[in-house]
Amino acid sequence: MKFEYAPAPESPALAGIAPSHGLFIGGEFREAADGKVFTTISPSSEEVLSEVARGGPEDVDAAVAAARAAFPAWSALPGAERAKYLFRVARIVQERSRELAVLESLDNGKPIRESRDVDLPLVAAHFFYYAGWADKLPHAGYGQDPRPLGVAGQVIPWNFPLLMLAWKIAPALACGNTVVLKPAETTPLTALRFADICRQAGLPPGVVNIVTGDGEAGAALVAHPGVDKVAFTGSTEVGRGIARALAGTRKKLTLELGGKAANIVFDDAPLDQAVEGIVSGIFFNQGHVCCAGSRLLVQESVADEVLDALKRRMAGLRVGDPLDKNTDIGAINSAGQLARIRELAEAGEAEGAERWSPACDLPGTGFWFAPTLFTGVSQAHRIAREEIFGPVLSVLTFRTPDEAVAKANNTPYGLSAGIWTEKGSRILWMADRLRAGVVWSNTFNKFDPTSPFGGFGESGYGREGGRHGLEAYLDV
Repeated sequence: MKFEYAPAPESPALAGIAPSHGLFIGGEFREAADGKVFTTISPSSEEVLSEVARGGPEDVDAAVAAARAAFPAWSALPGAERAKYLFRVARIVQERSRELAVLESLDNGKPIRESRDVDLPLVAAHFFYYAGWADKLPHAGYGQDPRPLGVAGQVIPWNFPLLMLAWKIAPALACGNTVVLKPAETTPLTALRFADICRQAGLPPGVVNIVTGDGEAGAALVAHPGVDKVAFTGSTEVGRGIARALAGTRKKLTLELGGKAANIVFDDAPLDQAVEGIVSGIFFNQGHVCCAGSRLLVQESVADEVLDALKRRMAGLRVGDPLDKNTDIGAINSAGQLARIRELAEAGEAEGAERWSPACDLPGTGFWFAPTLFTGVSQAHRIAREEIFGPVLSVLTFRTPDEAVAKANNTPYGLSAGIWTEKGSRILWMADRLRAGVVWSNTFNKFDPTSPFGGFGESGYGREGGRHGLEAYLDV
């Protein structure tokens, strides 16, 4: 007998979405200077959620001016006073977490259980953590009198809209900087709801400003002469352009870009635990994760056993309504991203890899892609080299630890990796040789505000999180 879960939907009404949203500049919401707007839709239904102001260069000018005007008073506050605001923001996020989780899932497409149980607790944790640092900056290891930089221009992606906002805004404010943030065009709503939280927390006007819009607004913010520091999370291609634009300027820059992480399973690994880690590594958030374990390297002697167990586990994944608490895999964020995933999956088949997906009924409206794995993959295949940013896993095998290291490092990226083995000595040996900014041991996709995160190579540079995340916002 097969038991099925009854639907357990969360109400979309909890999000309380207004029909239109303005830019948040100087503590107030306003229309774009030229009156332009765009719509944001729900990826699971293609339903229009709201109309949003499309900011341009003139709006960026106004936001930077507001941040610049607020900087002297904000940076002059004692650290303990800045901490009070951050603590207040963290508590409000906790109090409004159900509302924020529903809003995030509606606008992004991710399952509500991930928004509720992963994203929102981490958002609050980052504000709590950096509130604790605000009055201890002289003890952070960056000199006796660390100073803020000024105005931080921050551009965030669509895969973790509210969490990426917290990663950037919390340390910037703790260090005494003011902020102009540009959220992704497809997921602006939780950033604008955060603006409301800033007002609720009594944050002084101009300390946080949010300009919604497309790439034009982001480019204007990056290039603005009134910005002292730029932080960007997104694609490697855009990151390269930003680095070129800022070369030779006085602006500090941190980039957190793409990845093609290797998840490495040895023959002595706890295989049931490893399979869960593989699933979490690539199918969490529909694979919309820069550090996703999109390349599975399995020791040859256990490859068949791991693949059989993995296919059984994938057959039990539920794809569907992001607001259903039983859903494991939600909607792809946009039609454009779905087209990219399909194109690379078709390239994998054309190049000779064997494609497999469990039988699953995909909804008739919205943007959906079934969890997929490829076997018979070589290192020359596009699916093994290019970031797919979707629920697609490429499986390769290895015989020795040296071969595993060589295959794992055969990528221009360097963001993350995972190692599955019972031998602590092997974990340390591997970690010392893997070209990855973050290496997980017998787990994957685990984050904590006290731990730094970042990569090198085409995965960018700089660190976010932990004590190391303060350096990017201090004049050291």
